[in-house]
Amino acid sequence: MSVTRSVVTGTGSYLPARTVTNDELSRIVETSDDWIVQRTGIRERHVAAEGEKTSDIAAAAATRAMAAAGIGPDDVDLVIVATSTPDNTFPATATEVQARLGIRRGAAFDVQAVCSGFVYALATADSMLRTGLATRALVIGAETFSRILDWTDRTTCVLFGDGGGAVVLERGEGAGDTADRGILTAHLRADGRHKDKLYVDGGPSSTGTVGHLRMEGREVFKFAVGAVTDVIEAAFEATGFSGDTIDWFVPHQANRRIIDGSAKKLGIAPEKVVVTVERHGNTSAASIPLALDEAVRDGRVKRGDVVLLEAMGGGFTWGSIILRW
Repeated sequence: MSVTRSVVTGTGSYLPARTVTNDELSRIVETSDDWIVQRTGIRERHVAAEGEKTSDIAAAAATRAMAAAGIGPDDVDLVIVATSTPDNTFPATATEVQARLGIRRGAAFDVQAVCSGFVYALATADSMLRTGLATRALVIGAETFSRILDWTDRTTCVLFGDGGGAVVLERGEGAGDTADRGILTAHLRADGRHKDKLYVDGGPSSTGTVGHLRMEGREVFKFAVGAVTDVIEAAFEATGFSGDTIDWFVPHQANRRIIDGSAKKLGIAPEKVVVTVERHGNTSAASIPLALDEAVRDGRVKRGDVVLLEAMGGGFTWGSIILRW
Protein backbone atom coordinates (compact mmCIF):
# COMPACT_ATOMS: atom_id res chain seq x y z
CA MET A 1 0.00 0.00 0.00
CA SER A 2 1.38 3.40 -0.98
CA VAL A 3 1.67 6.35 1.40
CA THR A 4 1.77 10.09 0.76
CA ARG A 5 5.17 11.72 1.05
CA SER A 6 6.10 15.41 0.87
CA VAL A 7 8.90 15.76 -1.68
CA VAL A 8 11.19 18.76 -2.19
CA THR A 9 11.17 19.61 -5.90
CA GLY A 10 12.96 22.97 -5.91
CA THR A 11 15.06 25.27 -3.76
CA GLY A 12 15.94 28.95 -3.89
CA SER A 13 17.64 31.63 -1.82
CA TYR A 14 18.37 35.34 -1.70
CA LEU A 15 20.92 37.47 0.16
CA PRO A 16 20.88 41.27 0.36
CA ALA A 17 23.60 42.95 -1.66
CA ARG A 18 25.35 44.64 1.25
CA THR A 19 28.01 42.60 3.06
CA VAL A 20 29.27 43.66 6.50
CA THR A 21 32.65 42.26 7.53
CA ASN A 22 33.99 41.78 11.02
CA ASP A 23 36.50 44.56 10.41
CA GLU A 24 33.64 46.92 9.63
CA LEU A 25 31.90 45.97 12.86
CA SER A 26 35.12 46.59 14.79
CA ARG A 27 34.71 50.26 13.88
CA ILE A 28 31.24 50.31 15.46
CA VAL A 29 31.73 48.28 18.66
CA GLU A 30 34.72 47.07 20.64
CA THR A 31 35.52 43.80 18.88
CA SER A 32 37.87 42.32 16.28
CA ASP A 33 37.86 39.86 13.43
CA ASP A 34 39.97 37.42 15.47
CA TRP A 35 37.62 37.62 18.46
CA ILE A 36 34.49 36.97 16.37
CA VAL A 37 35.99 34.20 14.25
CA GLN A 38 37.46 32.37 17.23
CA ARG A 39 34.16 32.31 19.12
CA THR A 40 31.65 31.93 16.29
CA GLY A 41 33.33 31.14 12.97
CA ILE A 42 31.60 34.16 11.39
CA ARG A 43 33.58 36.44 9.07
CA GLU A 44 30.80 38.40 7.36
CA ARG A 45 27.04 38.72 7.08
CA HIS A 46 24.52 40.35 4.73
CA VAL A 47 22.37 43.31 5.79
CA ALA A 48 19.16 44.41 4.12
CA ALA A 49 19.14 47.75 2.32
CA GLU A 50 17.04 50.63 3.56
CA GLY A 51 13.45 49.86 2.58
CA GLU A 52 14.21 46.19 1.83
CA LYS A 53 11.65 44.17 3.76
CA THR A 54 11.36 40.54 4.85
CA SER A 55 8.64 40.03 2.22
CA ASP A 56 11.04 41.26 -0.50
CA ILE A 57 13.65 38.73 0.59
CA ALA A 58 11.08 35.93 0.94
CA ALA A 59 9.55 36.60 -2.47
CA ALA A 60 12.96 36.62 -4.18
CA ALA A 61 13.93 33.28 -2.63
CA ALA A 62 10.52 31.78 -3.43
CA THR A 63 10.69 32.92 -7.07
CA ARG A 64 13.99 31.07 -7.49
CA ALA A 65 12.61 27.94 -5.80
CA MET A 66 9.57 27.95 -8.09
CA ALA A 67 11.80 28.34 -11.14
CA ALA A 68 13.92 25.41 -9.98
CA ALA A 69 10.78 23.29 -9.55
CA GLY A 70 9.42 24.38 -12.94
CA ILE A 71 6.11 25.62 -11.54
CA GLY A 72 4.02 28.79 -11.69
CA PRO A 73 1.72 30.59 -9.27
CA ASP A 74 -1.33 28.53 -10.24
CA ASP A 75 0.49 25.38 -9.09
CA VAL A 76 0.84 26.51 -5.44
CA ASP A 77 -1.92 26.27 -2.84
CA LEU A 78 0.03 26.82 0.40
CA VAL A 79 2.53 29.50 1.40
CA ILE A 80 4.23 29.36 4.80
CA VAL A 81 6.80 31.95 5.83
CA ALA A 82 8.93 31.23 8.88
CA THR A 83 10.10 34.55 10.33
CA SER A 84 10.62 36.47 13.55
CA THR A 85 10.89 39.77 11.67
CA PRO A 86 7.61 40.18 9.74
CA ASP A 87 6.85 43.27 7.68
CA ASN A 88 3.92 44.11 9.97
CA THR A 89 2.37 42.85 13.18
CA PHE A 90 -0.39 41.71 10.81
CA PRO A 91 -1.26 40.60 8.21
CA ALA A 92 1.10 37.66 7.86
CA THR A 93 4.13 38.25 5.67
CA ALA A 94 3.10 35.07 3.82
CA THR A 95 0.02 36.85 2.46
CA GLU A 96 2.20 39.64 1.08
CA VAL A 97 4.44 37.05 -0.59
CA GLN A 98 1.41 35.20 -1.92
CA ALA A 99 0.07 38.39 -3.52
CA ARG A 100 3.48 39.39 -4.87
CA LEU A 101 3.90 36.03 -6.60
CA GLY A 102 0.39 35.99 -8.06
CA ILE A 103 -0.76 32.95 -6.06
CA ARG A 104 -4.55 32.97 -5.75
CA ARG A 105 -5.36 29.57 -4.27
CA GLY A 106 -5.15 27.99 -0.85
CA ALA A 107 -3.77 29.27 2.44
CA ALA A 108 -0.94 31.56 3.50
CA PHE A 109 0.35 32.14 7.02
CA ASP A 110 3.48 32.76 9.08
CA VAL A 111 5.21 30.45 11.58
CA GLN A 112 7.16 31.99 14.46
CA ALA A 113 9.60 29.64 16.16
CA VAL A 114 12.68 31.88 15.80
CA CYS A 115 15.70 29.93 14.50
CA SER A 116 13.69 26.67 14.46
CA GLY A 117 11.05 28.33 12.30
CA PHE A 118 11.95 26.68 9.00
CA VAL A 119 11.94 23.19 10.53
CA TYR A 120 8.59 23.92 12.19
CA ALA A 121 7.20 25.32 8.93
CA LEU A 122 8.43 22.36 6.87
CA ALA A 123 6.87 19.91 9.34
CA THR A 124 3.61 21.87 9.24
CA ALA A 125 3.52 21.87 5.44
CA ASP A 126 4.29 18.13 5.43
CA SER A 127 1.33 17.47 7.71
CA MET A 128 -0.99 19.54 5.52
CA LEU A 129 0.14 17.84 2.33
CA ARG A 130 -0.17 14.35 3.79
CA THR A 131 -3.69 15.03 5.10
CA GLY A 132 -4.88 16.53 1.82
CA LEU A 133 -5.21 20.15 2.96
CA ALA A 134 -2.79 21.20 0.23
CA THR A 135 -1.04 19.72 -2.79
CA ARG A 136 2.00 21.95 -3.34
CA ALA A 137 3.59 24.32 -0.83
CA LEU A 138 6.11 27.11 -0.77
CA VAL A 139 7.97 26.93 2.54
CA ILE A 140 10.13 29.98 3.14
CA GLY A 141 12.50 31.14 5.87
CA ALA A 142 13.23 34.87 5.68
CA GLU A 143 14.62 37.40 8.15
CA THR A 144 15.75 41.00 8.56
CA PHE A 145 17.35 40.56 11.97
CA SER A 146 19.41 43.71 11.40
CA ARG A 147 16.22 45.64 12.29
CA ILE A 148 16.01 44.20 15.81
CA LEU A 149 19.70 44.26 16.77
CA ASP A 150 21.19 46.62 19.31
CA TRP A 151 24.20 47.81 17.32
CA THR A 152 25.93 48.91 20.53
CA ASP A 153 25.83 45.36 21.98
CA ARG A 154 28.93 43.56 20.74
CA THR A 155 27.73 40.22 22.12
CA THR A 156 24.76 40.08 19.71
CA CYS A 157 25.24 42.48 16.78
CA VAL A 158 28.19 40.47 15.45
CA LEU A 159 26.20 37.24 15.24
CA PHE A 160 23.22 37.86 12.98
CA GLY A 161 22.53 38.57 9.33
CA ASP A 162 19.66 38.93 6.87
CA GLY A 163 18.57 36.60 4.08
CA GLY A 164 16.02 34.11 2.87
CA GLY A 165 15.66 30.59 1.53
CA ALA A 166 12.74 28.60 0.17
CA VAL A 167 11.70 25.14 -0.96
CA VAL A 168 8.84 23.83 -3.04
CA LEU A 169 7.23 20.86 -1.32
CA GLU A 170 4.69 18.71 -3.16
CA ARG A 171 2.68 15.55 -2.63
CA GLY A 172 4.24 12.32 -3.84
CA GLU A 173 3.72 8.62 -3.33
CA GLY A 174 6.00 6.15 -1.59
CA ALA A 175 6.06 2.60 -0.34
CA GLY A 176 6.15 3.67 3.30
CA ASP A 177 9.79 2.86 3.98
CA THR A 178 13.00 4.85 4.18
CA ALA A 179 13.75 4.31 0.50
CA ASP A 180 10.93 6.75 -0.32
CA ARG A 181 11.71 10.23 -1.59
CA GLY A 182 10.45 13.01 0.67
CA ILE A 183 10.16 13.79 4.36
CA LEU A 184 10.63 10.58 6.35
CA THR A 185 10.37 11.88 9.92
CA ALA A 186 10.03 15.14 11.85
CA HIS A 187 10.52 15.88 15.53
CA LEU A 188 9.64 19.19 17.19
CA ARG A 189 10.29 20.35 20.75
CA ALA A 190 9.84 23.45 22.92
CA ASP A 191 10.54 24.48 26.51
CA GLY A 192 9.20 27.92 27.37
CA ARG A 193 10.98 28.04 30.72
CA HIS A 194 14.07 29.34 28.91
CA LYS A 195 12.50 32.46 27.40
CA ASP A 196 14.81 34.91 29.18
CA LYS A 197 17.94 33.36 27.69
CA LEU A 198 17.11 34.48 24.14
CA TYR A 199 14.35 36.99 23.44
CA VAL A 200 13.41 40.42 22.09
CA ASP A 201 12.64 43.01 24.77
CA GLY A 202 9.58 44.45 23.05
CA GLY A 203 6.28 43.60 21.39
CA PRO A 204 2.77 44.90 20.65
CA SER A 205 1.14 43.74 23.89
CA SER A 206 4.08 44.36 26.24
CA THR A 207 5.94 47.55 25.35
CA GLY A 208 4.24 48.65 22.16
CA THR A 209 7.69 48.78 20.54
CA VAL A 210 9.70 46.48 18.29
CA GLY A 211 12.47 46.02 20.88
CA HIS A 212 15.96 44.56 20.55
CA LEU A 213 17.37 41.06 20.66
CA ARG A 214 18.84 40.00 24.01
CA MET A 215 20.79 36.80 24.65
CA GLU A 216 22.69 34.95 27.33
CA GLY A 217 25.17 33.46 24.90
CA ARG A 218 26.84 30.97 27.22
CA GLU A 219 23.52 29.49 28.36
CA VAL A 220 22.23 29.22 24.80
CA PHE A 221 25.44 27.48 23.72
CA LYS A 222 25.20 24.91 26.53
CA PHE A 223 21.57 24.13 25.80
CA ALA A 224 22.01 23.96 22.04
CA VAL A 225 24.31 20.94 21.86
CA GLY A 226 22.07 18.87 24.14
CA ALA A 227 18.91 19.91 22.33
CA VAL A 228 20.39 19.04 18.95
CA THR A 229 21.35 15.58 20.20
CA ASP A 230 17.84 14.97 21.54
CA VAL A 231 15.92 15.52 18.30
CA ILE A 232 18.53 13.96 16.05
CA GLU A 233 18.67 10.78 18.10
CA ALA A 234 14.86 10.67 17.91
CA ALA A 235 15.08 11.01 14.12
CA PHE A 236 17.70 8.27 13.90
CA GLU A 237 15.58 5.97 16.06
CA ALA A 238 12.50 6.59 13.89
CA THR A 239 14.27 5.84 10.61
CA GLY A 240 17.16 3.54 11.46
CA PHE A 241 19.68 6.00 10.02
CA SER A 242 22.80 7.11 11.87
CA GLY A 243 25.60 9.62 11.57
CA ASP A 244 27.39 7.09 9.37
CA THR A 245 24.51 6.40 6.99
CA ILE A 246 23.08 9.87 6.30
CA ASP A 247 24.58 11.71 3.35
CA TRP A 248 24.27 15.32 4.51
CA PHE A 249 23.76 17.25 7.74
CA VAL A 250 22.32 20.75 7.23
CA PRO A 251 22.14 22.36 10.68
CA HIS A 252 21.00 25.80 11.75
CA GLN A 253 23.94 28.13 11.13
CA ALA A 254 24.33 29.87 14.49
CA ASN A 255 27.87 29.16 15.60
CA ARG A 256 30.63 27.04 14.08
CA ARG A 257 31.57 25.58 17.45
CA ILE A 258 27.99 24.39 18.05
CA ILE A 259 27.85 22.84 14.57
CA ASP A 260 31.21 21.06 14.96
CA GLY A 261 30.48 19.91 18.51
CA SER A 262 27.08 18.52 17.59
CA ALA A 263 28.37 16.68 14.54
CA LYS A 264 31.20 15.11 16.51
CA LYS A 265 28.87 14.03 19.31
CA LEU A 266 26.54 12.35 16.80
CA GLY A 267 29.27 10.66 14.77
CA ILE A 268 28.70 12.75 11.64
CA ALA A 269 31.87 13.17 9.59
CA PRO A 270 32.93 16.80 8.96
CA GLU A 271 32.74 16.35 5.18
CA LYS A 272 29.00 15.61 5.48
CA VAL A 273 28.22 18.90 7.23
CA VAL A 274 26.99 21.86 5.16
CA VAL A 275 28.37 25.06 6.71
CA THR A 276 27.65 28.62 5.57
CA VAL A 277 27.85 30.50 8.88
CA GLU A 278 31.24 31.98 7.96
CA ARG A 279 29.66 34.01 5.14
CA HIS A 280 26.05 34.43 6.29
CA GLY A 281 26.18 34.69 10.07
CA ASN A 282 23.07 33.55 11.93
CA THR A 283 20.09 34.25 9.67
CA SER A 284 17.63 32.57 12.07
CA ALA A 285 14.76 30.87 10.19
CA ALA A 286 16.53 31.51 6.87
CA SER A 287 19.76 29.70 7.72
CA ILE A 288 18.78 26.11 6.86
CA PRO A 289 17.10 26.85 3.50
CA LEU A 290 19.98 29.18 2.56
CA ALA A 291 22.53 26.44 3.26
CA LEU A 292 20.37 23.77 1.63
CA ASP A 293 19.96 25.76 -1.57
CA GLU A 294 23.71 26.34 -1.78
CA ALA A 295 24.43 22.62 -1.37
CA VAL A 296 21.83 21.68 -3.99
CA ARG A 297 23.02 24.22 -6.55
CA ASP A 298 26.70 23.36 -6.20
CA GLY A 299 25.90 19.68 -6.73
CA ARG A 300 26.62 18.28 -3.29
CA VAL A 301 23.03 17.23 -2.53
CA LYS A 302 21.84 14.83 -5.23
CA ARG A 303 18.71 12.82 -6.00
CA GLY A 304 18.36 9.96 -3.49
CA ASP A 305 20.60 11.50 -0.81
CA VAL A 306 19.48 11.34 2.83
CA VAL A 307 19.52 14.81 4.36
CA LEU A 308 19.27 15.67 8.05
CA LEU A 309 18.01 19.14 9.04
CA GLU A 310 18.25 20.48 12.59
CA ALA A 311 17.64 23.79 14.37
CA MET A 312 17.35 25.32 17.82
CA GLY A 313 16.10 28.81 18.63
CA GLY A 314 14.57 31.16 21.17
CA GLY A 315 11.74 29.90 23.29
CA PHE A 316 13.53 27.52 23.47
CA THR A 317 12.34 25.66 20.39
CA TRP A 318 14.19 22.94 18.50
CA GLY A 319 13.54 20.28 15.91
CA SER A 320 14.85 17.90 13.27
CA ILE A 321 13.76 16.48 9.93
CA ILE A 322 15.17 13.62 7.87
CA LEU A 323 14.25 13.56 4.20
CA ARG A 324 15.38 11.74 1.09
CA TRP A 325 16.17 14.05 -1.81
